[in-house]
Amino acid sequence: MQRTKPQEKDVEQNLRRIQKLQLENSGSISFTKINSNKLHTFLKKNHKMNYFLLRYTMEDLANEIFYEIFEYLDLYDIYKGFYNLNIRFRNLTIHANVLTKINPSIMSNSNFEDYYQNIIKPNQQQINFLRLTNPFAINIIFSSSRTILNFYSLETLILDNLHNKKFEQFFDYFIRLPNLHSLNISLNECIKSLYILFCQIFRLPKLKYCKIEYYIENEKKPLYVDLNYNFSSTIEQLIINGPFPFNTFNNLLCCLPKLKYLSINSIVESHRISETKELSPIELKYFKNIFLKFDYIHFGKFEKIVKDFFHHVQTLRLTIIGDKRSLDAKQYQELITSYMPYLRIFDINHEYSIEKNDLTYHDIINQFNSSFWIENKWFFTHQHRRTSGSHTGIFYSTVPYRRKHYTYYLTFNNEVCSNIQENLNSVKHLHIVSQGIQNNVLNYFPNVNQLSIKDKSKNRNKPIIAILQRIVPLKQLTTLFIEYYDLSVEDLIKLLYCAPNVHTLHLVELPSNFTDLELIKENEISKYVSNMNKIENLSIRTWITFYEIPFILHFLPKLKYLETQIVTNETQKIIRLLLSETHNRLRNLLYLYLIKLLYCAPNVHTLHLVELPSNFTDLELIKENEISKYVSNMNKIENLIIRRWITFYDIPFILHFLPKLKYLETQIVTHETQKIIRLLLSETHNQLRNLLYLCIPKISKRSLKEIKILIKSEKLFHNYSIICVNGTLHLWW
Repeated sequence: MQRTKPQEKDVEQNLRRIQKLQLENSGSISFTKINSNKLHTFLKKNHKMNYFLLRYTMEDLANEIFYEIFEYLDLYDIYKGFYNLNIRFRNLTIHANVLTKINPSIMSNSNFEDYYQNIIKPNQQQINFLRLTNPFAINIIFSSSRTILNFYSLETLILDNLHNKKFEQFFDYFIRLPNLHSLNISLNECIKSLYILFCQIFRLPKLKYCKIEYYIENEKKPLYVDLNYNFSSTIEQLIINGPFPFNTFNNLLCCLPKLKYLSINSIVESHRISETKELSPIELKYFKNIFLKFDYIHFGKFEKIVKDFFHHVQTLRLTIIGDKRSLDAKQYQELITSYMPYLRIFDINHEYSIEKNDLTYHDIINQFNSSFWIENKWFFTHQHRRTSGSHTGIFYSTVPYRRKHYTYYLTFNNEVCSNIQENLNSVKHLHIVSQGIQNNVLNYFPNVNQLSIKDKSKNRNKPIIAILQRIVPLKQLTTLFIEYYDLSVEDLIKLLYCAPNVHTLHLVELPSNFTDLELIKENEISKYVSNMNKIENLSIRTWITFYEIPFILHFLPKLKYLETQIVTNETQKIIRLLLSETHNRLRNLLYLYLIKLLYCAPNVHTLHLVELPSNFTDLELIKENEISKYVSNMNKIENLIIRRWITFYDIPFILHFLPKLKYLETQIVTHETQKIIRLLLSETHNQLRNLLYLCIPKISKRSLKEIKILIKSEKLFHNYSIICVNGTLHLWW
């Protein structure tokens, strides 16, 4: 459970209150001898001395004080720290209000079984919030579908990674939960029937909020949902994240008479030959807010939906791709005037390919400048995105809608687009995309602090700094992304000079002439930038060589984080230089991505890698570094996900750097499967004592069979669960 700073302060105040309470019992130990930090640690952990202190110094305090403390602790920590002390604390734990909300953190199979038997199971009847992300935990709690009926106080249920078969089995019992009003389900397999999915959901008698996430194997295959009046639902807020067929949209709305909010992130054509029988429209008098994304849907079809159902809508947000007719201002004006009289917010984002003449496109969008749109304070602008062989027009709403991210395409036609002017005060991260930075910039973004520039042009004659200063206030930038393939070191120096507060710099590659270091050192601006820049994080997408290191040393003395690729045959030489403790220029280089030193990010608990560092097998070299030792002992990483394969010889890196690891997801070299599994799962392997969940994508049937035989024959576990979903092995112990 994450605590905010104010909450941390409250915790300390509570602890001080406890310290002030002196027990008169002569056999007790005074709390004044225990500082807040130790008490805080003692409450979180569970050593024998902590049990002793707790029993003889706190057992006479009022129950209300403990309930107050419980509010700031994770439920599992409360259970581990208090449940087994004595009968009084066991009852306190059981009857605390926190037990009404169950959201288990990652833990071992045996610990969860214990947690389930002593906390969840005895309190099933009072739990009103339940969130499960582990598919094995779902199977344990709902080992028999009938056990769902024991959770009759349940109001909110969140199930991630749910199997389709379980989904169908559970719903026969979900409908008998009298208080279930909020449901959030994410399915981990391709869904074959939307009909079954929505029929089950609409059967829930008290449901008010529903969020459903699913995916299908092939979006080009027919989708079909035959809904009718028999599926009338109590849902008020519905969020659908997955392809939904437009030919069912009418009937969906007919089944939701109490609907207030609807969001569908992908409405598609079903391509079904037979037509769905449409139900007669109903009045949706509570329907106020809607967000829809249409993928190549004809405007005429949407127009009919608006006329039939959108009379009470106040907020309409549309994202439309591919239909030119959906950009007709007069049609929208007529729809709004005649069929949406209460509309306050009209937010549109429209993209389609411009085939021939830009003038035709501009004639269309200029219709949105009429008095109707101005009087309603609905304003719009547009951009052009040109790539090889394509030209896309992007038309979208501006103020009063507060966008934090904004993509600016600097490829306007000066003659046609000269009247475009826009100030976006809410934008914090500006993305500039151009085939060559132009001098026809018309927008200014006063509050941007992150700037991304993507320019692949080889002919760049315009002064980049002068142009950027017309777009953003460079002095307030903190993060800078530059995707140039021929950036000069002079341009980079000037840019950093004008943006002195940048602390994070991302480059595609280092400047082409940076190795001429003596020439650069003679430049006064270069000296100033070297001494005064605040860059702590540098990311370079392409390779660096040993001879490029001096540029990094000279210009970025405050560097803490470096992410880059290294020329293979120079790996050891570069690493030795970068990690040398005697190298004065790198006294602040405490975090090197290539070996994943997490010194500067001590609270990271989840790490995603494409692959392990190329030189990690040189473990002795890394162990000699003091920073590496510190990170190994102090890092908090519990979850590691590696996209590519690991081999048996990669394991020492994991053992050495991540002693607190609980969850590992990676692919394994097939012929080493048994050897790696035996090492990872050995109960006697002290360095991996915390590992409890292994996920192996793209596992072969042969390897899966070998793993099952290995675990059983060598008795690696007494208590474990194993399943394979969509070719991915899940093993939990």
